Amino acid sequence: MDDLAAILGDARARLRDVPTVRLGLGRRARMVARAFGGKPVIEPVARAHHLGVVLIGQEKLWATGDIIRAAPDERRGFTAESQRVRAYMSGMAFRGGFADGETCHIDWEEIDVAAVSVGGADGPLSWRDDRIMVRWSPAGFLMPFSEYVDERIALAGD
Repeated sequence: MDDLAAILGDARARLRDVPTVRLGLGRRARMVARAFGGKPVIEPVARAHHLGVVLIGQEKLWATGDIIRAAPDERRGFTAESQRVRAYMSGMAFRGGFADGETCHIDWEEIDVAAVSVGGADGPLSWRDDRIMVRWSPAGFLMPFSEYVDERIALAGD
């Protein structure tokens, strides 16, 4: 039977020298700032190692959401509304403290490690035949989580 705490502990030790990414969380402009034209921002709230569909932090585990690159606000022409939204989000991250071009993870969801550890399911993790499995594709492909982590750490080291 798999032990999620052991898998995560081993992964954290092996990832010690691998750079982390920052997770961002949106915040509305404060009342005073709004009065002077302040805009909402995405602020850094945590650091994690990005391993495909999961983000492994020092103490927490998250399911990967969307990823943007921070960029200063610029006036641009867009052919699609989705491009305009992503550019606005990139500006929010830049205003919130992310460096120009830095990766910002948004829309992530914390995985309940305690629930998964006792046989439950959360985010991309679930159990099958005494093994923790990860759903690594929207099509529903499952893989043993320990093997998935090993494969992703090998890729992160390259």
